[in-house]
Amino acid sequence: MATRKLFLLPGDGIGPESMAEVRKIITYLNEEKGLGFETDEGLVGGSAYDAHGQAISEGDMEKALAADAVLFGAVGGPKWDSVPYEVRPEAGLLRLRKDLALFANLRPAICYPALADASSLRPEVVEGLDILIVRELTGGVYFGEPKEIIDLGNGQKRGIDTQVYETYEIERIAGVAFELARTRGNKVTSMEKRNVMKSGVLWNEVVTATHKAQYADVQLEHMLADAGGMQLVRWPKQFDVIVTDNLFGDMLSDVAAMLTGSLGMLPSASLGAPDATTGKRKALYEPVHGSAPDIAGQGIANPIAMIASFAMCLRYSFNLIEEADRLEAAIAAVLDDGIRTGDIWSEGSKKVGTVEMGDAILAKFKALSA
Repeated sequence: MATRKLFLLPGDGIGPESMAEVRKIITYLNEEKGLGFETDEGLVGGSAYDAHGQAISEGDMEKALAADAVLFGAVGGPKWDSVPYEVRPEAGLLRLRKDLALFANLRPAICYPALADASSLRPEVVEGLDILIVRELTGGVYFGEPKEIIDLGNGQKRGIDTQVYETYEIERIAGVAFELARTRGNKVTSMEKRNVMKSGVLWNEVVTATHKAQYADVQLEHMLADAGGMQLVRWPKQFDVIVTDNLFGDMLSDVAAMLTGSLGMLPSASLGAPDATTGKRKALYEPVHGSAPDIAGQGIANPIAMIASFAMCLRYSFNLIEEADRLEAAIAAVLDDGIRTGDIWSEGSKKVGTVEMGDAILAKFKALSA
């Protein structure tokens, strides 16, 4: 039996509570389906700082590098607001992305039919929404050098961040977007700011050339990123796959997430390049919500985004497509039954806590897997 190595990093806040619901599903897949998941667990974020004085220990980084996939909860909270910048909780996630070379961030924005009324937009605008934002994750302004604050004297300072992209970085993220589009609606929208940014000019040129050379069967359109944000709110169902850089991807994916009614509902995947020998990619899966310290420990957190992140893990890291489809279908079925955590509750639905929601999804998953 093949061993599938998972490294769990629950993190801070509601991360451990949500991860506990995923563990139930892993146990079921091992005991009832014989899928051979081997799990280990470590610390990241504030919990790692408390234990080791850093946002992730060297030992846990080694375990992350050795795993087939990393499941990540959430990091941060007011408790650690005053720790040094280089060991802040978020530094753990940034190091994982960097050391695992996770250059492609996949953020689906899916509006479950049962939750169309929860969006701030009209139901007809978002009902049936299913788009995927592919964000370049290891380049751009977040990592470019120089990155510094210079004291100019006379009470003046200058803050510098540098937007840098090279051809290969754009080619590989565009390739991921085109490949994924072939499995979906076969359309890619590339977003940048070529009208004012030289990096945007290069981005546009490289995406166009990559499309012409290898993916001419996929429909490609270009859109300025600010116009793209407006169009996401005006009529989001015009999009299938959106590919964009690190900065714009950060902002646009949060806009897309809120179209669905709750930031707490959505998963994400961060992928590396295929290994030259095995073809496997390093990968990290995480819900897009934060650590929500205000509700941590109360048993009311919504675990759906964490469970859906595990479904993405089944799909992209282990090629367990049927299991991923069934787990996603189980989430939709529970919502159709009117079962809700407090963040998505509405009049007439049944309010449940974290454990009850996890149990309901597992029960549906078992029924669909029988």
